[in-house]
Amino acid sequence: METRDTVKRRKTIKYRFGQKHIDYIRACHENTYNTAEGAVRAGKTVDNVYAFAHELKQTKDKIHLASGSTCANAKLNIGDANGFGLEWIFRGQCRWGKYKDNEALIIKGPDTQGRTRIVIFAGGAKADSFKRIRGNSYGMWIATEINLHHNSFIEEAFNRTAAAVLRKFFWDLNPDHPKAPIYKKHIDSDREKHARGELLGGYNYQHFTIHDNITISEERRAEIISKYDKASIWYKRDILGQRCVAEGLIYRTFADHQGEYEMVEKPKDLQEIIVGVDFGGNGSGHAFVATGITRGYEEIVVLASEWHDAEGSDPDMLGRIFVDFCQQVITIAGSITAVYADSAEQVLIRGLRKAAGKAGLGWMRIDNALKEAVNERINFTARLIAQRRLWYLYGCDSFADAMASAVWDPKEETKNVRLDDGTSDIDTLDAFEYTFERYISRFLRLE
Repeated sequence: METRDTVKRRKTIKYRFGQKHIDYIRACHENTYNTAEGAVRAGKTVDNVYAFAHELKQTKDKIHLASGSTCANAKLNIGDANGFGLEWIFRGQCRWGKYKDNEALIIKGPDTQGRTRIVIFAGGAKADSFKRIRGNSYGMWIATEINLHHNSFIEEAFNRTAAAVLRKFFWDLNPDHPKAPIYKKHIDSDREKHARGELLGGYNYQHFTIHDNITISEERRAEIISKYDKASIWYKRDILGQRCVAEGLIYRTFADHQGEYEMVEKPKDLQEIIVGVDFGGNGSGHAFVATGITRGYEEIVVLASEWHDAEGSDPDMLGRIFVDFCQQVITIAGSITAVYADSAEQVLIRGLRKAAGKAGLGWMRIDNALKEAVNERINFTARLIAQRRLWYLYGCDSFADAMASAVWDPKEETKNVRLDDGTSDIDTLDAFEYTFERYISRFLRLE
């Protein structure tokens, strides 16, 4: 009887590469610096994983680095990669484990001539992420979404590969702001040095779009494109593969067709009711937003929203208006699953818990908001709008006004930033985003 591992080893990964991808992968073998930039679902990461794995079979270096914005992101996109990742390429010859307290894929088998090769996985988005990769010398480095890595991590990773026998880098990214640091400090700078003959080791850059991925049918390609709001920067970046500056209204489609997203009655199939709280200060206000999530993470419906000027308010007043809001939500929806509040204000959060307890609402779970990257929250909201999966009940005026007036900061020259100068209601947007950020992956899975 065949064992499960034997079956895995006999299974063949069904690669299909277009000529543009084949040329890029072949060039990876000859060059130290390899960068694939472009649209989503273009096949960039798979190219780099394939090329990285090929070199991994031959390199004399034992330890290598794989990174993403988070360790989980790196394991998902490089380790798994929908069946095309390292754990599939080396199936039957690898195992997940720990190496010096780091997440690692440990490879040993016929492909590596019986030699052990260790790929350490790490997240690189935070300012102190570089500390996780100190202490080791690495051979090669593969990174997904390199533009989301902190520069201190990038510099440390370069330093850690200085003694490598085979020093190679494999990066991928979706287009960013044209003046993003990753272009100025590395990608475009390296390309210019290469053109002048000043960059030793060789430079391999390629730009891809979704149309370069021959594994995607025309029907599926159209389906993917349809999930984007064509008026958004995300469409220009993720579909057209363009580097672009964010300008004007963030949610133009919502602003132009605001009434089409309004509901008179709440849906009957709500599975969770979440309240988000953003605390005011320095000219801003206290914002409360309650959303209902329909069964199967199909849609988000804003059930109630309020904004209160923070000037002159005190913790007791904040507690009273919070309790009043929650009671209103319970009247509308029947219950509250959880409350997520701005984690920067722990004293105020304790005040909310105290006020809720006194009002007989001590059963409510009041926790810290995750506060994920703002642009990730914005991108997700834009996708919901394009897919008609975001609604709000009649009477949620503060929410509707905040969405329709949200704009990009025209003064930001190196990255896309939501304008926060008091001219629009950022507080309500934050409170709204706190209600769904924990569930983004579940909503996207439905796509």
